[in-house]
Amino acid sequence: MVPFLEDPLLGPDAESEDCLTINVFRPHGHDTSRAKLPVAVLIPGGAFNRGAARMHNTYTMLAHSPEPFVAVSMQYRIGVFGGLNTELTEKEGLLNLGLRDIYAALEWVQENVADFGGDPDDVTVMGLSAAAHGIGRLIMDVKQPKKLFHKAIMDSGAHTARTIHSPSSVLNTQHFRDFLDLTPCGHYKDLRDPDILGCLRALSSETVDRAGKDVFVRSEPSVRWAWQPVLDGHIISRRPLDAWKSGNWNKVPMLIGSTHNEGANYVPKTANASADFIDFFSMLLPHLTKSELAELETLYPDPATDLTSPYADQMLPKLGAGAQYRRIEAAYGHYAYTCPVRQTAIWGSSNSPPDPPVFLYHWALNRTALLGAVHGDQMRYQTYNSEVRGISAAQDEVSGKFHAYCVSFITKGDPSALKKGKFAAREEWTPWKDGRPSTMVLGEGNDERAGGAGKGTAAQMQNYRWGEEQ
Repeated sequence: MVPFLEDPLLGPDAESEDCLTINVFRPHGHDTSRAKLPVAVLIPGGAFNRGAARMHNTYTMLAHSPEPFVAVSMQYRIGVFGGLNTELTEKEGLLNLGLRDIYAALEWVQENVADFGGDPDDVTVMGLSAAAHGIGRLIMDVKQPKKLFHKAIMDSGAHTARTIHSPSSVLNTQHFRDFLDLTPCGHYKDLRDPDILGCLRALSSETVDRAGKDVFVRSEPSVRWAWQPVLDGHIISRRPLDAWKSGNWNKVPMLIGSTHNEGANYVPKTANASADFIDFFSMLLPHLTKSELAELETLYPDPATDLTSPYADQMLPKLGAGAQYRRIEAAYGHYAYTCPVRQTAIWGSSNSPPDPPVFLYHWALNRTALLGAVHGDQMRYQTYNSEVRGISAAQDEVSGKFHAYCVSFITKGDPSALKKGKFAAREEWTPWKDGRPSTMVLGEGNDERAGGAGKGTAAQMQNYRWGEEQ
């Protein structure tokens, strides 16, 4: 199933259990008998519960590239169909089905992309959010029998961005119990009873899908989402930080980044009382002790008691938000996205002999006065979509340069190597190095979409201290 939220830019919603499809786009007129082209494989994101390949205009990204490549996008099972990870499904060998679909698609690319003019030995995997988390899993999976990719673009995500539970964890067990109770199979009391799967298989896909979605919606306020990948001993054989510490992973060049306001879509905008901050993180991370929560409060000064707090904003009531919104947004965004992305830059480029390069970016272009630079905003700029580049010359420049950096990375392995096209003269993007936090900052100071007049700077290489401070 590939359900997703309605979006006027994506057209009418549609979904089907028959979802394991692949789209292949190649440059017009390319002779497949000639030298093989680099390949980009788009994995759609969406919390492992929604999303589809059409969210990302992969074909537009290819069409505007000054250097040819073959573009591929895929679908995979999501929600309860791709992530019914429990003690029972573990015994049946049915864990992480959505991730297995991604592997199957990448194996298909290896076997078939040459027939479309693509080079199976030059494959870049790319994706946003959950897709970036999934790509992180691919990078850490050292049990792959064959190399399936050679470069990675990860937008707003990394393999450390989510807690990885075991299939039998309290959280997964509760989600499974809640799910069964929403179906005609709720009479089973022992969640390890193998007959449960037979009962579920006899139901319509619509019934299963509806119950799975209901459980996901219930889990949204805590941001402890249902139907997430788990430790399975195969694709995910190690906990995320243990994988980094081992120094053993698939060493590939990476281009990775996050937005300035990653938490904006996921935290309660009306949070107003100081206690709301602690309540949110107590729900998100129930294992935190009182002393740890107190330390968290110190790290993010309370605007109600500290007038110098960077999270104090007198405009929040006029924007329909509570006084604690900026504080909760920053803390959650750092926890869930900003820090894991920076961890990837730090850990991924700190070994000897030198690891392949990691190119880090920070997306700073404001979309709204309240939300700022939101999780996922960079996607339509990356593909050079007309609805963003047509807003203004400044928006066109931000989109054009980001697109140029990404297609240069796909085709050359370096975001600055491609010196063709309208944005050939863009700023040099140097890789991250330990002790020199080189970061490409995109759209800083541009608030046109938020109703302002600031055009800012499209792209600027900085030793970016914002991330260090945060």
